[in-house]
Amino acid sequence: MNNRLDAVTAPVNKIIRFSSVDGPGNRTAIFLQGCNFDCRYCHNPETRRFCIGCGKCVKTCPAGALSQTPEGQVRFDPAKCVSCDTCIKVCEHDASPRICEMTAEDVMKEVRWQQPYIRGITVSGGECSLHPRFLKELFEIAQKEALTCFLDSNGSYDFSKDPELMAVTDSVMLDIKAFSPEDHLNTTGAGNKTVLANAKYLAEIGKLFEIRTVVAPDLFDVTETVRCAGEMLLPYLQKGAKIRYKLITYRPMGVREKYRNMRIPTEEEMMGLKMLLTDMGWDDVVIT
Repeated sequence: MNNRLDAVTAPVNKIIRFSSVDGPGNRTAIFLQGCNFDCRYCHNPETRRFCIGCGKCVKTCPAGALSQTPEGQVRFDPAKCVSCDTCIKVCEHDASPRICEMTAEDVMKEVRWQQPYIRGITVSGGECSLHPRFLKELFEIAQKEALTCFLDSNGSYDFSKDPELMAVTDSVMLDIKAFSPEDHLNTTGAGNKTVLANAKYLAEIGKLFEIRTVVAPDLFDVTETVRCAGEMLLPYLQKGAKIRYKLITYRPMGVREKYRNMRIPTEEEMMGLKMLLTDMGWDDVVIT
């Protein structure tokens, strides 16, 4: 939109100019604030909620990048920030004060600095699909500038009902956090009916780049999840679809303190899950 007053904005947590783990090739990754899942193993819980203005981070910021208005709103000055993460470490509300409301054009101005050296952009979170109008505007601009556009999503948004967004989305990286409804509810606090429907829909239209499962044995039946997810998508592979299955090792780094004592899967367990998929017929399985 040409009129900035009418432009849609989204809360941007951070922009990583160069990333090789957020889709194919070198990409710029944009992380939006806010999530509708409460994953117990969440590795970036500071992206889940919004600042409530308690002011604790303002008092502890060593660079003076944070201030507070008389009304209690925390203000962030990116020019002063030294990225020490003190504000995130002291926050008790799964939030971050370093949020910037940005339009699609604002984001693209940041992307253009490295545009000659990247293949595309990936929008993540939090949960990026909470901001579909912003995504459409951003992807429309990016595609006109020959950049591929990927979504990194928990699958809670019904993509089949938004053909306009799908028209400007090149591919999606989708989390299948647990397969059974009970395990998914216990792991994330939400159901997974839409997640599984999205996986099949995206595979059908050729826009499912990869599915990912964080392997946290203490939380859910990992073997069942990987086996059932693999079998569900196998027919699409047999039809020629190219889908990667990424198995992510649970690690306690960044996880909220009350969930840091969960068991880390062994290398043998991770390799066993990979073999389960390869024996099934998957030829692109990655362990991280």
